[in-house]
This record gives sequence, structure tokens and C-alpha cells, in this order.
Amino acid sequence: MKPSRLTLCGNWILERFPLTNLWNEHMAHYYAPKNFNFWYFFGSLALLVLVNQFLTGILLTMNYKPDAKLAFDSVEYIMRDVNWGWLVRYMHSTGASAFFIVVYLHMFRGLLYGSFKHPRELIWIFGMLLFVALMAEAFMGYLLPWGQMSYWGAQVIISLFSAIPVVGDELSLWVRGDYVVSDATLNRFFAFHVIAVPLVLVLLVFLHIVALHEVGSNNPDGLDLKKIKQTGRRKSDEEEEEKILRGNNPDLKIMDSIPFHPYYTVKDLVGVAVFLLFFATVIFFMPEMGGYFLEHANFIPADPMKTPEHIAPVWYFTPFYAILRAIPDKFAGVIGMGGAIVVLFLLPWLDRSKVRSIRYRGGIYKKALLLFVISFLALGYLGTQPATPTATTFARIFTVIYFGFFLLMPLYTRWEKSKPLPKHLTYQPSLEERLPALIDTFHEVTVLKQVQLQDGTVVNKRRPNARGILNVITRLAIKLKKSLD
Repeated sequence: MKPSRLTLCGNWILERFPLTNLWNEHMAHYYAPKNFNFWYFFGSLALLVLVNQFLTGILLTMNYKPDAKLAFDSVEYIMRDVNWGWLVRYMHSTGASAFFIVVYLHMFRGLLYGSFKHPRELIWIFGMLLFVALMAEAFMGYLLPWGQMSYWGAQVIISLFSAIPVVGDELSLWVRGDYVVSDATLNRFFAFHVIAVPLVLVLLVFLHIVALHEVGSNNPDGLDLKKIKQTGRRKSDEEEEEKILRGNNPDLKIMDSIPFHPYYTVKDLVGVAVFLLFFATVIFFMPEMGGYFLEHANFIPADPMKTPEHIAPVWYFTPFYAILRAIPDKFAGVIGMGGAIVVLFLLPWLDRSKVRSIRYRGGIYKKALLLFVISFLALGYLGTQPATPTATTFARIFTVIYFGFFLLMPLYTRWEKSKPLPKHLTYQPSLEERLPALIDTFHEVTVLKQVQLQDGTVVNKRRPNARGILNVITRLAIKLKKSLD
């Protein structure tokens, strides 16, 4: 049968552009470990939020004016007069915070399962460059609404460059484009936010994914899939399992893995659905998130003659801002704030443990990671509060813990005794298998009580059960203690 014109056109394109090969290499024939858990949702969610930021950002630039006299009014025009402009603006502002939430959880997963260790050092470096570019993108976009907090936040952060010896004053002047934050600064930041940094982000995302698919994904057990094939099982068992895994690809030799598509693409769709549920809830019911996503002072036009009572950056910068304020000397504070990010780049070489995953590490690393998480969250909170003497003291304590986690890592990761690694990826129960236990827990923490309605009808309603809640918390505390031992 003669091929249709559409088929001929498709073949003509495929002969000149390797679309099928790209799909097979990075999706259909890309084999991932079969024991991924929910921590592995956040990579694909970060890509989803990035696309959201690009699309909503393009729509916003159609009506935004990068002019000091018109910027604030143009944002108000988008919110009030542009059809669905309020929704696009809230999707963009909420997306910025969602981006950092997803990225922070993605980075935490790397700390949990050792995704930064050999041979994935370059993946981690590209990821950290992405994080720095994302911070620059968020900071420059933060000035664009030209509200009070945008203006004065930029004024404070840019002034930090002047603390750098020799070149500090010239550098801060170059960043501002003027002696104060002005129209020149706004235009400069708009150009970087809309064109320059997004191009860098796209390039780094491409390099991050290519590097990942070159060496393969890590897994919750931190095992190398190629080494797993060297087992003591009977050859017939290995051949049978290999037949199942190969499918239509006879050249496949990777055990304990499944094709990324369709298995993990479908699984990621479930994660996307849950994420969009929370994302839509924030957008429609609490887009300001109590002043954390959109500060109240930013609904007031920028006034160079009136300083806000308390200047603080957006929540995702506050851990590093708290470190800056905790150090009394300005230049030392800038070094501390920068060092808090630079030390993350060195993580692959600071960790000397023989195992990757936290499942098989000793108790020292688990306790150190717990203290690190507490310090990071505490610094994030302290960065939103006024710099009182008590808050500064606590910020200094948590700053020491933050840096201690990294700088002492070569010692305690070498000392601790790790657990023996399994020969194969461990089995992870599915949600359907966990569901009965979750239902039992729900029945334990609640109790049925008869409640009489106003019309006299008696109905059974579930109420919290204090004893059951205490029992569940006790079991969780015991389980947590055992995991840290």
C-alpha cells in the first residue's frame, strides 16, 4: 500500500532529525531502578513548574512596563483589567515559591540517598548551578513589581556587594546601573529576568538531564544496577528475569530496572495531579500565604523616601539571610552567606562514606542530617523575624550547626559503621499494599461518637481519639529512634 503524504512527511523529518532516537534514549529505552519512591517525584515536578514559570512569564510581559513610573501600575492593570490577569500573576508568584519548595525537597532527596556520590558528581554540580541560577532569577524578578519590599530588599542585597574589598563599590554600582536603585536597575533586572537567566536555566536543565541519563539514576538503596547483575542466583532465574525486563529490546542487560516510559511517566502523572491540587488551592484561596509568598508591603508602591519597618527577603532566601545577619562583620557575613551555598558544591568530596543511601549509613550521619534540617528550617524562620539579640544568638547557633554538618562530614562519615548492602534492590510495598495499615491507623486515631443535630437527628461522627493519637506518636518516636541508632 502506498504510504500517505503524512507518513512521507514524517519519514522526511525523522531522516533529518533524530526524534525517535531521542525518545527511545531518554524515555522508552531509558531503564530506571524499579524501587523509586515518592521522593523521586520532585525532579519531574521541578520541570513542570519551570514550564509554568516560562508560560506565565511570557503572558505577564505582554502587559508589564519595565519603567519605574509605570511598573507598579502595570502590575495593578494586569490584576484588575486584563482578562484572567490575576490568575496568571498568581500562578507566576505562587510558582516561584513552589519552584523552591520542589527544588529544596529534590536536594534533600540527594542528601538522603547519596545522589551526589560517585559517579554522579557532575549531575550534582549542574544541579547546584541550576539552584544558583534560580536564586538569581528569583531575586531579579522580585524587583519587577516595584513595591516597597521589592525596592528596599533590592537596595539591601545589592549594597552587600560593596563589602567586597577593592572592587565592591564598582561592582554594586554596575549591578544597580546607578548610585541608587532606580529605573536603570529595573530595566537591567528585567532584561536578565526575562532573557539572560532563563537561557542559562534551559541550558543547565539540558546538561543536568543528559548527565543523569549518561550514568543512570540513583535509587533509595544507593546500589549500582550494573553490579547487581553479578549475583549468586541460578542462571535460569537470571535469564527468566532478564526476559521479562528486556521486552522488545533484546540488547538490554540491566537487571532490577524497568523502562522509564510508561511505568514512571504514569507514576509521575499521579504526583503531578496531587501537586496541582495543592498548587490550585494556594492560588485560589491563599495566594499571599499570609505574607510569605506575596508580602503585604509589596502592595504599596515603592517609595525611596520611606523605609519599611522590617526589611526581609522572600522566605526561600531567609536561611541565607539569617546567616548573613548572624555574623557581626559585614564582609564576613557576605562570605558566610556565600559559603553556605559554595559548601553544597563540595558535598561529593566531603562525604567519605562507603555507602550512598541513608538506609545503610550509621547513626552519626542520620543524627547529623536531622540537625542540619532543623538548623535550616530554624534559620529560615529567624530570617523572617526582626534581628533581636535573642534571635541573633539562636541564628549563630544554627549557623554553626549548618556549617558543622558539611565541614565535619569528612570525619564522621569516615568513622561511622555502615550496614551491609543487599545484593539486590529491596522490595518497596505499593500504596495498595500500604492502604490497610493506613486505614487501621485512621481508625486508631479517631473514634465514632453519636452527635445529635439541631433537628434531633442522631448521627455517628468521627472525633479525634487522644489515646490512639498518643499511641501512634509513641510508635513513630520509637521507630525514629531505632532508625537513628
